[in-house]
Amino acid sequence: MHGEYKVPGGKLVVVDLDVEGGALRNVRVAGDFFLEPDEAILSIDAALEGAPANTDTAGLTARIDAALPASTVMLGLTSEGVAVAVRRALAQATEWSDYDWQLIHETPQSPALHMALDEVITAEVAAGRRPPTLRVWEWASPAVIIGSFQSLRNEVDPAGAERHGVTVVRRISGGGAMFVEPGNTITYSLSVPDALVSGLSFADSYAYLDDWVLAALGDMGIKAWYQPLNDIATDIGKIAGAAQKRVVGPGGGPGAVLHHVTMSYDIDADKMLEVLRIGKEKMSDKGTRSAKKRVDPLRRQTGLPRETVIDNMIDSFRKRHGLTQGAVTAEELAQAEELVRTKFGTPEWTARVP
Repeated sequence: MHGEYKVPGGKLVVVDLDVEGGALRNVRVAGDFFLEPDEAILSIDAALEGAPANTDTAGLTARIDAALPASTVMLGLTSEGVAVAVRRALAQATEWSDYDWQLIHETPQSPALHMALDEVITAEVAAGRRPPTLRVWEWASPAVIIGSFQSLRNEVDPAGAERHGVTVVRRISGGGAMFVEPGNTITYSLSVPDALVSGLSFADSYAYLDDWVLAALGDMGIKAWYQPLNDIATDIGKIAGAAQKRVVGPGGGPGAVLHHVTMSYDIDADKMLEVLRIGKEKMSDKGTRSAKKRVDPLRRQTGLPRETVIDNMIDSFRKRHGLTQGAVTAEELAQAEELVRTKFGTPEWTARVP
């Protein structure tokens, strides 16, 4: 069995192993990390040898930590990262390179149709009728997108939304409200087979699926990092928030994961504060007293046009994982339009948590 895991902000860890009699055998750990002293790698292998195959990530991490020499120094590597690679080997997880990735980047769509397309495309990936897909959104109108479990009246000021012509929609994933305007926001979705994140905890899957965009930002001179649970941050401020939804495959079989991210290219902070109700509890949790300081736009950090930032992100993904041009099919569009009519465009769905 073979498993790979790139430690967030670190290096690649590769594990090869067998399972015999319910235990790990012939364990070999490798990668492009740095480790001192040399014999520490043998200590890691020995710590994993014979471990019950059902040992969870925390248990494997503890075995490694207990076996390492006191003088051990790890760079780009963590005991937990090795444990995750083991769990991914046991789960027979796939890698980015195992797939032919498709790009969808089309004309602006209404907020409700974007919500529906996320559901339809991810379901098609789960059913095996569509390859793993990166979809870059273009917005036809300003919107507030609230999380699946958020209270509509707690999050949105209806008078402010009406005054600024802002449409309110509810997505299928959890997380917080996002304020978007055409030209001021970069939004993308990854619809991937759940095998890609097999062996990862829910939290770890966020970091794993965000890793490519951190590298893309780095290529543009922005040092960004994943900030648990679902933010992308820099030393100046937060620049993006992510959310996920797991979709079960047909007949309860292998499914897919929807991972979507909204990035602030530019932001009208005054307008945002007139539309969103940002409570004191949320502000204190973010460690800041001003909502205007919570998000630092990419326009200021890159100095690049929005279209250039998007093109650079797409190019970065293509160089790392491969990417071919695709499109929403007629069948997918018809399904999405029907979902707008019956679900995402209805007051019942939008206010399902009043």
